[in-house]
Amino acid sequence: MATPLLEMRNIGKRFPGVVALSGVDFLLQRGEVHSLMGENGAGKSTLIKVLTGVYERDGGSIRLDGRAINPHSPLHAQRHGIATVYQEVNLLPNLSVAENILLGREPRTLGKVNWRSMRRRARRALERLNIDIDVTRDLSTFSIAIQQMVAIARVLDISSKVLVLDEPTSSLDQDEVAKLFEVIRQLRSEGMGIVFITHFIDQVYAISDRITVLRNGSLIGSYEAAQLPRVELVARMLGKELTEFQRQDRPHGSSDGDDARPPFLKISGLGRSGTLEPVDLEVRSGEIVALAGLLGAGRTELAQLIFGVIRPSHGTVEINDKRVAVTSPKKAIMLGMALCPEDRKGQALIEDLSVRENIVLALKAQRGLFGSIGRRQQEAIAEQYIRALNIKTPSPEQAVRFLSGGNQQKVVIARWLAVSPHLLILDEPTRGIDVGAKAEVLKLILDLAGEGMSILFISAEMEEVVNVSDRVVVLRDHKKIGELRSGDASITKIMETIAQES
Repeated sequence: MATPLLEMRNIGKRFPGVVALSGVDFLLQRGEVHSLMGENGAGKSTLIKVLTGVYERDGGSIRLDGRAINPHSPLHAQRHGIATVYQEVNLLPNLSVAENILLGREPRTLGKVNWRSMRRRARRALERLNIDIDVTRDLSTFSIAIQQMVAIARVLDISSKVLVLDEPTSSLDQDEVAKLFEVIRQLRSEGMGIVFITHFIDQVYAISDRITVLRNGSLIGSYEAAQLPRVELVARMLGKELTEFQRQDRPHGSSDGDDARPPFLKISGLGRSGTLEPVDLEVRSGEIVALAGLLGAGRTELAQLIFGVIRPSHGTVEINDKRVAVTSPKKAIMLGMALCPEDRKGQALIEDLSVRENIVLALKAQRGLFGSIGRRQQEAIAEQYIRALNIKTPSPEQAVRFLSGGNQQKVVIARWLAVSPHLLILDEPTRGIDVGAKAEVLKLILDLAGEGMSILFISAEMEEVVNVSDRVVVLRDHKKIGELRSGDASITKIMETIAQES
């Protein structure tokens, strides 16, 4: 093989208490689209930040065109010919297209900006992308797709050799994605090396020549895209072999076969343009329905649509066979729903408040401004759930930030149990807690379902999904692609469903 355009060897990066990258190799050829794949915490972002000079590497080497380089800032990386276009367009919407493309490199004559030359250069850069727009108009007047093309045109104007596209399609519709892919193929034909980062498996196989998979900061392997079956890609990302698992029986009954119970929750065609394609789903009393899929599949977005965090653009929601409009989380609470979000520290807990104060927060919100809860009643409620959930705390007055991750998670669940919900939505309830605490949380979920509560369960841990769920709804690329009953659900079957072609 010819000398790689970009060669990263044995890259290491540590943060306090965390090995973010451990001996990672990454090679990019001229005229190649190379996808970088991995779940959360795999090391993709860290590797790109080392490449672009945001982070200083702790070990290894970087060579571009066979020459050793050491980028110490994004600007320094750009001067070497390495540029990045991010998911969020990093330009100035109040300036014109031409000004954004030439920002910091404005052509000047006798010390003054040569506007004619600027417009000409901007048009020339856009022509390479087959984009014909008025470069004197403000960037904000164009769609996100055009803004991303302008960001790429800016890269072309500085004669980049390596283009990193970080989640470039997350805000684009299908037609806009197709246009972007035309541009990528054209740049590839001109010899540019393109690093493509995305969670959309269909897109990876539509545009990639090679795929590199990272997991937990380590290199799993680099593969020719045409030679790597989709299900094997999923297996490498998750760290699971297809022959490794056999389904374990559910500890408490299942909903296999026809169930005469009416659904507590029924959604029909629920979605939001650009966020989630229409989804149909039912959750019955005492049933645990799991949402499975890779990072970016749309699981959290679906939970937020159901709970009113995100307003849907289409679809309906029914509670106990009655159509309702879930216009806000407060309305969802009044309808008998509760949501434990994925980010318990950023979105659920108020760390400076006590365990007691955190537990009664949702109950206070449910009762409204004039439905106060006395201190003695708060203490009784807190003590009740501390005992029921076995929350390990020296006192209900202990600041919640001093509790372990598992006990913090129990506090969040206790908060919602205090409002007696009919449907409990749990988004990654076992993330970041130890094995013992995980087992306790999962047992609690099974017990709640056994008592008749409806559970919508989201977890990246396939073993958890299989072992606690009555049904598994599989999502990929922001759409529902399958549904498995308890008797049919296995890690292998879920992975095969995720990997199937559209």
